[in-house]
Amino acid sequence: MDSLVVLLLYPVNAYLEQELDRRFSLLRLWEHSPPDSLFHAHGSTIRAVVGYPGHKVDAALLDALPSLDIFSSFSVGIDHVDLAECRERGIRVTHTPGVLTDDVADIAVGLAVAALRRIPQADRYVRAGSWKAKGDYTLTTRFSGKRVGIIGLGRIGLAVATRVEAFDCPVNYYQRTKKEYPNYTYYPSVVELAANSDVLVVACPLNEQTRHIVNREVIDALGPKGVLINIGRGPHVDEPELVSALVEGRLGGAGLDVFEDEPNVPEALFTLDNVVLVPHVGSGTHETRQAMADLVLGNLEAHVLKKPLLTPVV
Repeated sequence: MDSLVVLLLYPVNAYLEQELDRRFSLLRLWEHSPPDSLFHAHGSTIRAVVGYPGHKVDAALLDALPSLDIFSSFSVGIDHVDLAECRERGIRVTHTPGVLTDDVADIAVGLAVAALRRIPQADRYVRAGSWKAKGDYTLTTRFSGKRVGIIGLGRIGLAVATRVEAFDCPVNYYQRTKKEYPNYTYYPSVVELAANSDVLVVACPLNEQTRHIVNREVIDALGPKGVLINIGRGPHVDEPELVSALVEGRLGGAGLDVFEDEPNVPEALFTLDNVVLVPHVGSGTHETRQAMADLVLGNLEAHVLKKPLLTPVV
């Protein structure tokens, strides 16, 4: 399959890069400055691109790659891809669903427990010598039995629901279409969901309809004892409203894996004890990243062999 010229937009995973280099003819965008120099030299020969959400796949990029057949995203989310433009040009698009579900659901629950029990803060308390100097750490709030609201009951949302049931948490949910889940309660709006939840988990895809789906009204409905967990995408949440609600005490706490302008995180969050912050690591395990890479590679090989794509979007 050496004849397939593949452009890797960013060094997202060492195993993926190694296998792309071994199986195909690999070009690395970051080795060329400016990028236009690569497009001028190789644009007409590049038939496949591998990327991730940090790089947009838009008309400008597609114009520079007139021979492009397929874009394979090292992610489940494809909000960084102009799907309409790809469809119009006949470019196939794939992603990596399913294999990261468990890890992302795990970290959602982990963030909820960490935010309510203030585990990172208690860890810092011990490391700073405060336990010895000041005595016992302050009391926190239990997670077991809390009402968990989930925005988006897809693969990841359902995996979160299954996990929190083990903590005896009632599960509520919102999505565009009500489905028959006898153990879960449906609410027809995000505001109503937030008002009837102690912990609100964002687990829906990002699109124009879900951008800032968590706004001031939703945050106020969740309230000063509520906790927001975002393992979706940063733009799901109106970040300035979230920050002000946390600072003013209108929201009880948050566990955030994603942010609106990654890797830039609002500095006002750094001093808050009611927030747990992690750097978009929901799928960041060795096992899952290799499985994601194998899906990318499998889709490219299927394309070359003219077989059905494993996980097509377009």
